[in-house]
Amino acid sequence: MEHHMGMATPEGKRMLEQVQHICKDLPEVTELIDGHGHNTFKVRDKSFIIMSDRGITFKSDLENQELLVQTGRFFVPKYIGHRGWVSIRNPQDWEEMKVLLHEAYVRAAPKTIAKRFIEANRVK
Repeated sequence: MEHHMGMATPEGKRMLEQVQHICKDLPEVTELIDGHGHNTFKVRDKSFIIMSDRGITFKSDLENQELLVQTGRFFVPKYIGHRGWVSIRNPQDWEEMKVLLHEAYVRAAPKTIAKRFIEANRVK
């Protein structure tokens, strides 16, 4: 089975650009293409966003997962959903996605990096 290397569709590329913009200023984030051809964002060695042309999957917890799924826009992904991860196929509200992806970053980041990020982004 051949895997695409990263985003192949115009929709996927637009989604990737939005996510790259959201993540561009996050400390110690790397973007790579994993062995399945997914664009993956990591903080240090911990993944917090996995993307394909079909959508975005991001780290969350079981409580938030349940709340997001109840909206009807999000769903539980196979394989990692039992750990609280959440997926969305075609995000429309990028301000909401920014909040959710920043929360995913904080969940994956080492405590010192997460604390610095939270403190730097508190509303003054």
